[in-house]
Formats: sequence, C-alpha cells, structure tokens
Amino acid sequence: MNLNQIHNVYFIGIGGIGMSALARYFKYIGKQVSGYDKTPTILTNELIESGIDIHFEDDINLIPKDYYVENTLVIITPAVPKTHSQWNYFLERDYQLKKRAEVLGIITKDTFCFAVAGTHGKTTTSSILGHILQESGADVTAFIGGIVENYNSNLIGSGKTVTVVEADEFDRSFLHLHPDIACVTSMDADHLDIYGTDEAIKDSFTEFADKVEDKRRLFITTDLPLSGITVGVNEEAIYNAFNIRIEDGSYVFDVKTPTGVLKDFRFGLPGRHNLMNALMAFAMAVNFGTPTDAIAKALASFKGIRRRFSYQIRTEDLVYIDDYAQKCWLFFSHIFLAEQKILPMILQKVFLSLTKFC
Repeated sequence: MNLNQIHNVYFIGIGGIGMSALARYFKYIGKQVSGYDKTPTILTNELIESGIDIHFEDDINLIPKDYYVENTLVIITPAVPKTHSQWNYFLERDYQLKKRAEVLGIITKDTFCFAVAGTHGKTTTSSILGHILQESGADVTAFIGGIVENYNSNLIGSGKTVTVVEADEFDRSFLHLHPDIACVTSMDADHLDIYGTDEAIKDSFTEFADKVEDKRRLFITTDLPLSGITVGVNEEAIYNAFNIRIEDGSYVFDVKTPTGVLKDFRFGLPGRHNLMNALMAFAMAVNFGTPTDAIAKALASFKGIRRRFSYQIRTEDLVYIDDYAQKCWLFFSHIFLAEQKILPMILQKVFLSLTKFC
C-alpha cells in the first residue's frame, strides 16, 4: 500500500490510546481523518478539538460521502465486534481495511524504526526514547501507548525518517514491524487466550527478535533467552547502571558502556523497573549515535506518563502522585510534614521501596 495515494483515513475505534496516536499522525501529514468510537472520552474530545470529525453511533450514514474505495484507508481495532455495521459496510465494498499494527508496519517500513517490545515496560521505554530523540534534534515521530506528560500527547515529534513504536505482542502484532533497533524488556506469560502456552508467547518474541538482523542492535535484559546486547541495573551487563543514589527526589547514577563509564545521570521516575526502562532507552539512543550530553538532559527533563506514577504536585512541602494501575496516591501537606522537615526522608523511602520491590 502507498500511503501517498490515500486521501482519507477512517478509524473504527478512534478513541483507543494507540489508534488516537495514529489519527493524530495522519491528521498532521495532511490526510482527512474521521472515525467512530463507542463513547466520548478525554482523548476523543482532544481529537475533535484538533479538527477530526468523530461520532458515537454505529450508523453507516455518518460515514463521509466522499470516502471512496480508491482514496480511503479504514483502520480497525480488534475490540470492535464483527457485527459492527460500519465495519461490514466497508468490508462489503472492498475498502482497504487494516489493523493498527499493519498500518504501523507500513509506516515503519520506509523509516529507521526503533521498536520496543516486552510484556511490561513498552510505553515508558518508548516515551523516554522518543523524548531523548526529539530533544536531541532527530527527525522522529514516536507513537506512544500513553499520554506523555512533557507533550500532553501520545504522539511525539513530527519527523518523517525516524519512528519509535511500541512492539505489541497482542495478536502477534509486532511481527508486522520492520525494526532497525529494538529491545525486549520482558517475556512473561500474557495474552494466553491468544497464545495458549508460555512457550508459544516466548516463540513469538524470538520471532520478533529475529527481525533485527544485527544483534548488536537488539537490547535485552540479562534474564532473557535471546542473543543481544544486555542491559541491567546493578548486575553484570554490557550496559549497567550502578552507583545509584537518590538526590532531591531523583535517581542519580553512573552507566558502564562498551566504551567506558559515564557518570552522574539524573532520572526522576522512581522504581527499579523505571530505571531499567530509562537504561534501555539510553542504550538504544547511544547505539543510534545520540550524543550522551543530549541523553543526559533528556533523562533529567522526562516527566513521565499520565497516571503512571505521575507527579501532579512536586514541591518542597507538597507531593501528589497519581497512578491508575496501583490506585496509589501520596499526599504530604505542609502543615503535617514540611515543618518537621521529614518530607525529604519520606520521599527517599518511597524511592528505596520501589527500587527494592518493583
């Protein structure tokens, strides 16, 4: 498929976090974008405000009249039932229907593609990497499965030659991608309704990893049965974060690399898992040729993903953290804590606890 010949893009399930990033992308490159979703959300409201037409009724009469077979791409989500009237309308008339993963495969085929795989850590690692590349001046577009606080969007950048994508193992979607540099953060048993067995999902990850021909451009954790460049936190690895300290509510750490030791990187998200995500992004960016001083600045300025242990307030006397997955929040008031000068001590304990158990 040649996307240059497509004038209209219609989404069935446009409000999904991954689908909405694609909608933003196609809007940005000048396509006429519209779509359906079941219910209004903050995301659909933001898309409407950007000029995208969205409706919430499954009615074929709401499909724009000038969306012809020859000039329209229809992107569907597996969450939509096959009895959906609009889906069947397009099927019966032989429109080009593609899943989100297939479209990402088409986009990444003609770009230098960074692909982030793993049953955990994809969104955070992709966000950090996209932020690093954007801040360093790379011609990048990053498709993110969450709203990045720095950009208030799930799309970073507007580049045409470099892409960052989450390599989603669901429905073997990541096998549509064309990665030049990739990482695998984890290979835990998941989506067993699709894969059936733990062995089957691991085989799928191996197939994805094999898409990276040069194993010097495949980054893995030390516990994975794959061939690649190992990344670790306080362990024997080719890229290893060590000498980890907590200063002013952030991690400060050194990194052992294949060419030497780099010192005093700063990163503000707590938890060993987040430090690993940052190190994965660091290693991929270094491999790409991003200057380490640019990486350091980007790591220090990264604010996180909305509602994933994201700081809503972070001052000397008040901290509020929002996390949708753990339903966890921390609220420290000036009255009860700051006057006793124990807030810094509590924040340090939060970081230490997350480092130990995450």
